[in-house]
Amino acid sequence: MNAALRISVSSLRAHKRRFAGTFFAVFLGVAFLAGTLVMGDTLRAGFDSMFGNAAEGTDAVVRSADTITTPGESQGVRRPVDTALVKTIERTPGVAAAAPDIQGAGQLVGSDGEPVGGQGPPTLAGNWIDDPRLNAYRLAEGRAPTKSGEVVVNRGAAEKGHLKIGDTTTLRTPDPVPVTIVGLATFGGEDGMAQVTFTGMTQADAEKYLTAKPGEAANIRVRAGPGVDQRTLVRDLEPVLPEGVEAITGQESAQENTDMISSQFLTLFTTFLLVFSGIALLVATFSIHNTFAIVVAQRIRENALLRALGASRRQVTVSTLAEASVVAVIASAVGLAGGVGIAAGLQALFPAIGFPFPEGELVIGALSMLLPLAVGVVVCLGSALLPAVRAGRTAPLAALRDTSVDRSGTSRTRAVAGGGLAALALGSTLTGVLADPSLWLAGLGAVLALAAFVVLGPVASTTAVRILGSPLATLRGVTGGLARRNALRSPGRTAATASALMIGVAVVSLFTVFGASLKATMDQTVSRSFAGDVAVSTPSFGAGGSGLSPRLAPAIARQPTVENAVGLGRGVAEVNGSGRALTVTDPVALGKVFDLGEVRGSLAGLGTDGIAVTEQEADRQHLRTGGTARLTFTDGEQRDFTVRAVYGRSELAGDYVITRAAWAPHRIQDSDTLVAVSFKDGVSTADGRAAVEKVAQRFGNPEVQTRDEYAQSSAGGIDMMLTLVYALLALAVLIALLGIANTLTLAVHERTRELGLLRAVGQTRAQLRAMVRWESVLVAAFGTAGGLCLGAFLGWVLVKASDGASDSSFAFAMPPAQLVVVALVGLAAGGLAGLRPARRAARLDVLRAIATE
Repeated sequence: MNAALRISVSSLRAHKRRFAGTFFAVFLGVAFLAGTLVMGDTLRAGFDSMFGNAAEGTDAVVRSADTITTPGESQGVRRPVDTALVKTIERTPGVAAAAPDIQGAGQLVGSDGEPVGGQGPPTLAGNWIDDPRLNAYRLAEGRAPTKSGEVVVNRGAAEKGHLKIGDTTTLRTPDPVPVTIVGLATFGGEDGMAQVTFTGMTQADAEKYLTAKPGEAANIRVRAGPGVDQRTLVRDLEPVLPEGVEAITGQESAQENTDMISSQFLTLFTTFLLVFSGIALLVATFSIHNTFAIVVAQRIRENALLRALGASRRQVTVSTLAEASVVAVIASAVGLAGGVGIAAGLQALFPAIGFPFPEGELVIGALSMLLPLAVGVVVCLGSALLPAVRAGRTAPLAALRDTSVDRSGTSRTRAVAGGGLAALALGSTLTGVLADPSLWLAGLGAVLALAAFVVLGPVASTTAVRILGSPLATLRGVTGGLARRNALRSPGRTAATASALMIGVAVVSLFTVFGASLKATMDQTVSRSFAGDVAVSTPSFGAGGSGLSPRLAPAIARQPTVENAVGLGRGVAEVNGSGRALTVTDPVALGKVFDLGEVRGSLAGLGTDGIAVTEQEADRQHLRTGGTARLTFTDGEQRDFTVRAVYGRSELAGDYVITRAAWAPHRIQDSDTLVAVSFKDGVSTADGRAAVEKVAQRFGNPEVQTRDEYAQSSAGGIDMMLTLVYALLALAVLIALLGIANTLTLAVHERTRELGLLRAVGQTRAQLRAMVRWESVLVAAFGTAGGLCLGAFLGWVLVKASDGASDSSFAFAMPPAQLVVVALVGLAAGGLAGLRPARRAARLDVLRAIATE
């Protein structure tokens, strides 16, 4: 065993370049995984520290006990509490101070007239709490607001809006409110709560602009007297609180905020990055396996001689695995350092592009280091296992053979197994997409399809390379013909090398097709449902923005150029015990500007006790026209509403519609998300838009868009998502290209004598370089073509499965221009990967190459 290990170490020293590609593949995969885990730990610790510091002086929070949560949202809506409770709480033994905490949406306008924030993190406003221990924000400069119109803003928001103390600007609540900045604040020692903006007003202003009526607050913050712990304070408060109101400790409140961020953002974000880490490591597996398979094939005579000299199968196998272990441990250890560097870079980058990444030291946990290290070693050893076993099976007589022939392309067993997997994949995906819509079945089919592509790779590579390489003989003559022959020489090697690139291209193509389908779905939704001419809307991506004033739609409707203008507001209520989102609007105008499909009943008679429901939701809730639905609002009131209309489509109008008069008694901070406008006959789009923009200027100057522009902006988040996806997938493609370059380098070493003979019979250095480069392009073309086919198929599966498993209607779209770009990038990358092996081949000394054994 010691002799085998010594041989392994000697082989590594003598052939370092053989394992360069393996080293970098493991290094990149481990670095990305470690960086993701370290960044996740740092984010959690940063938010935990930030919320903990902000709530340090708050010993208890008094709030409504009940929440209403709608589907797709993890944070429910609570009803306000009565601020009159403050006096009752202050008289409770053990209480040192109490203050109402009024919260709402409020977006500052910067010095350039543009809103600050609103593309992700929320824009908040509230009352400025004078007690510094109960206020999550600390006054850093200036003073607190003392009269109407004065505000304190967090320092980060002021810097982004180029605002300073003494400046006068506008606060959208959503009605525009002129304000003067008198102070700048920090949150937990930072310039703000990550990228969230905050504006602190007087209590009177906060009640006027952020609540439905005076005397309401989101919660009441309580500070305990000396010697009273938080649990005791909560127990003392419970007897004096009215029914439906609860008290929790300040620590519990801070933990809830941390958990909310973790569940809504951190878990999704880190899972998203971990998926791409897995893709990178999967691609690395193919590259590593191919490298060891080639090395073992090149060392058949060497291993046979060892067997002839007395080495056992186990010793040869262990020797190969020992080489893999050394490479794995070193590359994984270096990858951990690279992961820490990636996390540090992301920590500096994300705040610059608006991502909520709190400042602070990197948190490097034991799991974040041990897990990537273990994964890197396991991936490397697992990839080398089959080649190592194959090396151990080398017969001593193989030392007498000159070469071995790769017959994987004609393997009947492989063809049958691959065909069976393909049939299972097709059956599973079609069942999960068409017969019985199921994302799980479709996902299983996608995995089986990937396996089928990998198994059938060597079988398909011969035909595919012949077809893809046929133009080379015509265009590049003998050089092109030799490149195609070299790519055909070892179907298994060509397929294994191309498989890594195929996976990367397949995932890129999958997201490209899915993104294009989402855009087509949005365009179809707007075109089918929105019958208006222009739309006034809030930001379509993210949670920010303050919404639109409910007074905007009536003001637009009064213009002589406008036929109809309808605003869509949002409310929440429990409908027969289930939390649902309500569309608050003028139902009559809604039916004129939106295509609601077939309407049974009348939208005109909803009044204050009627409701309109989509046909799908009516079936789900067992409702019909003339029936009754019990609604429970956030203020605790329960009312029976009569179903007076059932309509067919819900895409933009929502599943439930009630009038503004019906919602008014239960509203909190009223706002619209969209105002749809249709013009009178004969009014041009330009004239009508100008009239609408003139009105919109009085309400904070929200953006006015045509129907096409609105559809395009609604899909704007998809482009941002695809940009991030492409950036992350670049790592997988890079690993695949390293695999191609490494394979070609090893192939050049294997063909040293052949290349010397070609040079001896007249092949120039330029022709030799071109031959190697074109071989690389052919391998990349095979991987790219397979990846495009697989990615397009999986994209269709994902779209159709999503269509069948959700209430929304998805449109499938194949973007030819983007897919052509992906194909060209794959081919160009193949040419790039062949540059270094080509240069190395051209530098070979002719006489030494011919003399090589």
